[in-house]
Amino acid sequence: MIAAPTLSRYFFKRYIITSVWFLLGVCGIIFLADFSETSRRMSGFVGYSVTGGLLMSALRLPLILQQTIPTLTLFIGMTTLIALNRRSELVVTRAAGLSVWQFVLPFVAGAFVIGIVTTTVINPLGAWGQDLATSMETDWRKASNASKPSNFLPWLRQIDGDSDTVIGAKSFDNGGTRLFNVVVFHFDKNGRITLRQDADSATLENGYWKLNNVLDTRTDAPASRKETAQVRTNLKQEFLQESLSKPESVAFFNILRKIEVARSFGISTKALETQFHSLLSLPLLLVAMTLIAATVSLRFSRMAQSRSVILGGIVCGFVLYVVSVLVKAFGSSGVVPPFVAVWIPVIVALALGATILLHQEDG
Repeated sequence: MIAAPTLSRYFFKRYIITSVWFLLGVCGIIFLADFSETSRRMSGFVGYSVTGGLLMSALRLPLILQQTIPTLTLFIGMTTLIALNRRSELVVTRAAGLSVWQFVLPFVAGAFVIGIVTTTVINPLGAWGQDLATSMETDWRKASNASKPSNFLPWLRQIDGDSDTVIGAKSFDNGGTRLFNVVVFHFDKNGRITLRQDADSATLENGYWKLNNVLDTRTDAPASRKETAQVRTNLKQEFLQESLSKPESVAFFNILRKIEVARSFGISTKALETQFHSLLSLPLLLVAMTLIAATVSLRFSRMAQSRSVILGGIVCGFVLYVVSVLVKAFGSSGVVPPFVAVWIPVIVALALGATILLHQEDG
């Protein structure tokens, strides 16, 4: 009779070893791809070096790796179970009287551990690394007089007494306190534009924005250029940092504090709440992926069904990616409450995996 604790430790060890090899392989691919892209985009900047590019790719690695963990866990579970099946170890385990739930438990525990490590270690490390990588890129761009393009364009409206101003920029730095390629629109009481100011950059000072290399355009006077100009503001640095920060760049342990600060400024916290619940539910999501991997791997034979197993893994990974993107989009936009949007798919995936295993085991 095989001792269950000894067998469980053996299966758990096999799962962890497979996970390490998968993670090393994926990290290598991510690192090489990111370094190649970094070199292509930044090799012409002043201050850039191969060492700096390697360091930047290493700093970005944890955050990128975090996005691949759910799909990666699915393939880790499939690979481990298929390898055990091909070596007839699962057949011997069943012959010893252990049910599918007993020998799947070590793999579930391994997936749960990976989820906890991802949430508590990889995510904070990724957020820290992303901040440093962004600072490095900003320094290189400043030295080369090149602003950083951004898909997220900040538009800020500030009303202070009789002053109604809208500020836009193509990119920003330092949590939104420094803007690049800035345009400022001044409105009168009737909502008509009285002045447009175009500036190379704007820096938030105490009570005002300092504009550099400014072009003033008025409706009743010729355009004029100034070296500097000031625009009065009541915006605070903390407000800008919360309104312009991306949820993916916030460490798990700081999200709740960020949510409280954002609420104090009246900023929507849906995206931050969605990110928090996504990280909180990640261990259970990985457990669900492991159960699904077991459903397509336990009946694998030596010579047949390889195509169906690979196809099943690809389909599951694709569905997982699509669902995760949709869930975050719905939760972040407020269409669905973040808690419901994140946890319902996890619960459904767990129930689906358990149901299929029950059907395969007990008919």
